[in-house]
This record gives sequence, C-alpha cells and structure tokens, in this order.
Amino acid sequence: MSLPVRPLAGQRIGCARISSTSQNLDGQTDALNVAGCEKIFADTNAAKQWITHLHQLQVVLFHRGQIATQPRKLMPSWKPPLVLPPRMQAVADKWLAARRLTDAPLTVEKLEIALRKFGEWITEHHPGIVSYADVTRDHCLAWAESLAQTPAEKTGKPLGPVTRNQRISALSLMFRDASAWEYDDVPGFAPIPRAMRPGRNSGIPRFIPDHELDLVMPVINQITCPFQHAALLIARWSGARRDEIRHLPVDCLDHYPDGTPRLRLPGRKTYKERMVPLHQDAADALQTLIELRQNGPERPFTDPRTGEQVHYLFMNHGKLLSLYYLFNTPIQQACIQVGLVDPGRKKNGPGVRGTISARRFRHTVGTQPAERGAKLHTIMKVLGHSSVSEALVYTQISDQEVLRDHKSVLVPGAVIAGPAALDVKSGVLPEEAVHWLKTNFFKTELELATAPPPAGCRACSMISETPSTVTAPLSEGLLEE
Repeated sequence: MSLPVRPLAGQRIGCARISSTSQNLDGQTDALNVAGCEKIFADTNAAKQWITHLHQLQVVLFHRGQIATQPRKLMPSWKPPLVLPPRMQAVADKWLAARRLTDAPLTVEKLEIALRKFGEWITEHHPGIVSYADVTRDHCLAWAESLAQTPAEKTGKPLGPVTRNQRISALSLMFRDASAWEYDDVPGFAPIPRAMRPGRNSGIPRFIPDHELDLVMPVINQITCPFQHAALLIARWSGARRDEIRHLPVDCLDHYPDGTPRLRLPGRKTYKERMVPLHQDAADALQTLIELRQNGPERPFTDPRTGEQVHYLFMNHGKLLSLYYLFNTPIQQACIQVGLVDPGRKKNGPGVRGTISARRFRHTVGTQPAERGAKLHTIMKVLGHSSVSEALVYTQISDQEVLRDHKSVLVPGAVIAGPAALDVKSGVLPEEAVHWLKTNFFKTELELATAPPPAGCRACSMISETPSTVTAPLSEGLLEE
C-alpha cells in the first residue's frame, strides 16, 4: 500500500508499508519514486507502527497548512462493540450521541461500558427483556449485587467500589436522562435510587512531607529537559492538574502589580480559567520555555472546549507532549535516585515504584496553606475547586499537628493544663483556691458559670480551657496531694 501526497508547494511525500515479513517495500518504494516523492516514510513492522507513521505524516501536513483536520493518533479499540437487543440499542445509541456533545470522550467510554455490561447481564439472566421499559428496580438491584460478586476478566477479582459506583451511576444517569428527555421504550422514572451506590471511603490528602521534598526537589531542579523541568516546577508550586499544565498557552505567564509572577491556567476539568500566584523558581523555568517556544512555526490548535485557536506551550515536533513524558518518567527517575520508592509495586513484575507523583504535589499545595491559616476560598481558588466540600478536606488537622499535640499533653512530665498547672505542682495556691477546685472540678463548664471561682484564682481557668478527659487524671492526683 502506498500513499503519495502532493503538497501545495510542489513537494511530494509518500508512505510505504508492509504488514508481514514475507512482503517487501521495493515495489511500493519504486512506485512512490516514479510518482516523484522526495520524502518516503517506510514501515516494515506491524500495524501499530503504520498508524504511528501515518499520524506523523498528518502532523506534518497539518502544520504545513495542507489539511484542515487537526491530527489525532487513534489506536485500534480494545473494547468489544456495544451490541444490545434492537430496541435497547436504539435508546443507548441515541443517549450516547447526546452525551458526546457535552462530555469528554473518556467519560462517554465509561458510560458505554456500563450499558454494555448491563445489557450482557440482562441477556444472560433475563432473555425475555428486549426493552429498557421492561426493566424493573429488582433487575437493577440484582445487577448491582452481581457486580460485587462476579470476578473481572483481567484480574479475576470482584470489582472495587469505585468501579461499581461508576457503572451503577452511569446506568442511573441514562434512565434519568431518557425519562426527562421523553425517550420511547424507557421507564418513566429512574429504577436505580442513589442509595444503591456503594459507599466510598473519604481519603485524606497525601501531601509530601518536608523531608521528602528536601530530597527530591534538588534532583528535579537539575533536570536538563526544559519541558519536564518546567512542568514539574509548575506542579510543585501552583497545585495545577496535570492536564491543565499540559494545555498551557504560550502567553500563560504575567505578573501582579507588585511583581509577583502570576499563572493563567486554562479551564479544563471545571471549564473555568483561573489565575494563581507562582513561585519565582517555577516562573523562571516557565519563562525559559516560553522564550524557546514563542516563535514556534506550528499552527495553533483549536481548543475543543472553547473553540479558540491556541498556541500550546508543551509541544514538540508539532504535537502535544504526553503526560507520561512530562510527569511520570522524570518523577520516577528522581524518586529512584534519592531512594523514595516502594518495593514490589511495579506492574507485571518485580521492581520498585516512586512514592511521589504529580497528584501529591497538588495535595501538598492544598495542605500547606491550610495548615498556615489560609482562607478556605483561597484554597478553592488556587486548586480550582467548584464546591466547598472538595476544599474542606485540606482544612482538616494534619497528622503532624496531631502528633505534636499528642506529645505535648501525654508524654511523661508534660504540662497538660496550661500555665496554671505549674502553680498546682509547686503548692503556691491558697487553701481557698484548692478547696474550690476540689469542689467544682467535675462540674461542666455550664455549671461552673453558676459557681464563679474565688477572686484571684488563676488556676481555675484550666477547668474551662482544657478537656477534662486529658487533664482529669493528673489534676485530680495533684489536688489530692
């Protein structure tokens, strides 16, 4: 198979491919030479390399202005096609087509998987059902129960709560939308209630401790690739998501009136742009990359979410750099170099895996301001959260603060009732004050309001300021002495 192309400038580019070792490229190459091709791409391996070379050819032609379609590398899909009974298939296709207009491709793919799995289960256990209108709540409950018991094809283990939640939510969303949009062959209500979704544990932010940052950041600062260096420093100091960093435009950096660097992040996941302050180290690395890329010859790409023409910053050879190259590879190398690894976590074999990820940089940027008293809305603004509940997780007291408080009140010899405890230990309290403490110690704070302490009793303030579950054993013993 040969593919000669005539560019507008007169230069011809050809691509020759064979799919087996029994074939050769001579005939195709000769034909392309006869056609006047000055540049020939040859592929002697499998179809995957053919797709790669074809994509490279499309990238070249797009940036030369010879084709209008934005290049996108599409690999063959591993998933089986969605096959349902005809009436159910019509509803599913219509709903997925509507969802593709607003949802990301990965989201639509997960919705399609949920419909396919539900259709397979219905066909196996209830072959008489040929329409979604015949589906009842009992059918949905039985299917949800089977998700927790049927082993997955790849792992052989039952599906986890996250995957089960996604599939149940997808089917529930389909029923709600189809009912609201008045589709035929669907129930007039959603037979899957929200209570059917399996519960999920509420995790805590996995921020990076200071001693680990002190180890890994010098290695990151020594990265020679300007793309990787800038991407990791932006992740460290801005709290941006990986996809937001990957889609930064060339004009993303400016300054506040006082000269502090400011980063403009595109609206990817939340569809909202935001401006965040940026550390000077990250700004310097970003400025170096901007100077390298600002005169790039590539055509701008059309942002599928906004429709704007954007000159992206993290591009090389006419296409966006991958998340794996920008983040995964350099972070793993840095962790291995400084010893921040977990053994035996490498997929499909032995080895090690780094403990730090770009996601943990984001958690660190959210946790550090919260520990130092930043406002909740400031954290939401920096991290791009759309709801307060997402940012509240960073306002919880950290495990290090819990440890400090624990040591300050429970280790031997610790002063656990405030400065007044020293007066109790030294015996300088007057007899009247000691008698009042003995009488009122086990009363609640509300009761103490009706029994004011004697004038000048500084020690009595510890009753209302310190939890009795912590102070009672020590204070009671001191009072008895």
